Amino acid sequence: MTSAHLGGRVIGIDPGSRRFGIAVGVSGVASPLTVVRREKSLELTVERITKLISEEEATAVVVGLPLHLDGSEGSSSKAARKFARTLANFVDVPVMLHDERLTTVTADRAMLDAGLRAEERRRHVDKIAAAIMLQSWIDAGANGDAI
Repeated sequence: MTSAHLGGRVIGIDPGSRRFGIAVGVSGVASPLTVVRREKSLELTVERITKLISEEEATAVVVGLPLHLDGSEGSSSKAARKFARTLANFVDVPVMLHDERLTTVTADRAMLDAGLRAEERRRHVDKIAAAIMLQSWIDAGANGDAI
């Protein structure tokens, strides 16, 4: 991955068991975009997200990899890797993984500090976590190996 992708639109995805937070990065700045609910099958979820990636004219996709605090991987990491591999088969842009430890906690804390009620926080936390993860990737030099 080169810095050339920073000139285009990069989609960040925070995969979850019920929802996928989606963010967009433009000119080195990540912003929350939307939340996509997990469908009954992975393929249907990927189909919806693929359409969004196309609509946003993304030049790359970064999927959050939920690691344990010690850096090891668990079942959520395996699910994120499977999602990223499946997505890579449906899009014509690079799909990369990036560490997303504590992004949801950070997003929830920021919204709590901003005075948002629990219902509002639940509605927005996934896309804000995706933006935090994507900004981390951008700040790290937009490096990563495509899947």
